[in-house]
Amino acid sequence: MSAFSLNRRRILSLWLPRLPIDRIKRQFGQNNAELDKTPSVVVAKQNNALQIHALDDAAVRCGLEVGLPLANARAICPELTVFDADAVADAKTLGDIADWCDRFTPLVALDPPYGLFLDITGCAHLFGGERALLQIVSGALTRRGFAVSAGIAGTSVCARTMTRHVSGKIIADGEEADAVSPLPVFALGADAAITSGLRRAGLKTIGDVAARARHELSARFGAGFTTLLEQALGQGDAPISPRKPLPDYIVEKRFPEPVATEGVISATLSRLAAMLVTAMDRQGKGARRLEASFFRTDGAVRTIMVDTGRPVTKAEMIDRLFRERLDALNDPLDPGFGFDLVRLSASRTEIVVQQQRDLDANVHDNDELAALIDRIAARIGGKRVVVHLPQDTHIPERAVMAVPAQHHLAAAAQAAWPERTESEPPLRPLRLFEKPEPIKVPFATVPDGPPHHFTWRRVTHAVVRVEGPERIAMEWWKQDGKALTRDYFRVEDEAGLRFWIFRDGLYESETRGAEEKPVPVNWFVHGLFA
Repeated sequence: MSAFSLNRRRILSLWLPRLPIDRIKRQFGQNNAELDKTPSVVVAKQNNALQIHALDDAAVRCGLEVGLPLANARAICPELTVFDADAVADAKTLGDIADWCDRFTPLVALDPPYGLFLDITGCAHLFGGERALLQIVSGALTRRGFAVSAGIAGTSVCARTMTRHVSGKIIADGEEADAVSPLPVFALGADAAITSGLRRAGLKTIGDVAARARHELSARFGAGFTTLLEQALGQGDAPISPRKPLPDYIVEKRFPEPVATEGVISATLSRLAAMLVTAMDRQGKGARRLEASFFRTDGAVRTIMVDTGRPVTKAEMIDRLFRERLDALNDPLDPGFGFDLVRLSASRTEIVVQQQRDLDANVHDNDELAALIDRIAARIGGKRVVVHLPQDTHIPERAVMAVPAQHHLAAAAQAAWPERTESEPPLRPLRLFEKPEPIKVPFATVPDGPPHHFTWRRVTHAVVRVEGPERIAMEWWKQDGKALTRDYFRVEDEAGLRFWIFRDGLYESETRGAEEKPVPVNWFVHGLFA
């Protein structure tokens, strides 16, 4: 299928209020009975004091709450177990849960700090309806040790407002205002200053706030709060920002029982490749980037991506590229207890341009070369297969640029390189160093000439033949005011080795008393001739 059919918009909101403490308990094991009995909290430094950032059920039963200073909490509950907050680990855990939620819809967005939005428009029927989908998601997260509150509504703000106060609610279209009106004003998620101002004005519920004129609210609390209120009441909507862009084409296979054998997985990929090619062929497109996602029963998700140099329109080519990629993985694909979903998507596609292939033999050669590059890139990585393109510059180290062959093969075939006759000696060495290497040159009696001796890599070379100089001025607009001039020489030592050396900068002179002495400059070797 190319995209989801958009009917009425439905958003599933997930809120994990105790994510930091739930994450830590999962690290110690979900069956740690001693840790479950002991009140546990996560603390973070706020206003130069350690305050409770998250807490478990046992700590709540002791009368502790979020925002309470740690010193007060220890006075109330001396046996308290304290952990330090780790925002990076919490964000990673939330991202892992978002990856797991991709099995229900690819439109998953973050709702910081501990929430998620799932756009389930047009796909809830695949799981037995909205109620069944809500129970599946909530039940799976609860079994994995997370406290979760979930709700479904027509707008993201309305769904989020419900989950902050009550769990398991499904609000039909047009009933948003009636559903959120009894809720307290803090459920809107507005700034603390705005919430306090509403309470001081006697507005304790969302219904009380909604009864006031919009211009009064805007004048007192700003237009942003008015917009938030309207979205919670279902009178407006704000689009969510998915973590990943929606692929152009998606095909997937769900298994009633988890599969773990390599043969079944390979056969599933082959069938999905055929389905994907059929869907793309209807619109005359081919895939340039393919992603295969494997969803394990324990929540782990493994995604493998393959790029192609040209649009791929054959299922056997897709199958072969993924076989190459899977065989070359340093971390093999571990099915664990099995995969319950395999998804294949084309995240980037292009229109296929038909070419005359019967009379032009070069077209077939180019296709074979592009296929070979794709296979090698799938095995060792696209950045390791490069072509070189000439650049319009006289600077030797910038005259050639290495680029990925998959994306610049056509440009490399049409590149215009300078030609040289067979009788003409090479002006540039075959081997050019990435960075010029310094050499030691004794002070020359003729400042503008080449050295008679130089030392490179602890070996001294006596110069017997010289060609040059070839003066190359640096590009002053790229040197940050340090534009230097290089004089290149082709030199040969007494052993027959030929070097390409240059002097960085021109010789200048300085006056010391009555004498005028030249100031030395640096010498480098830039390449070697064959």
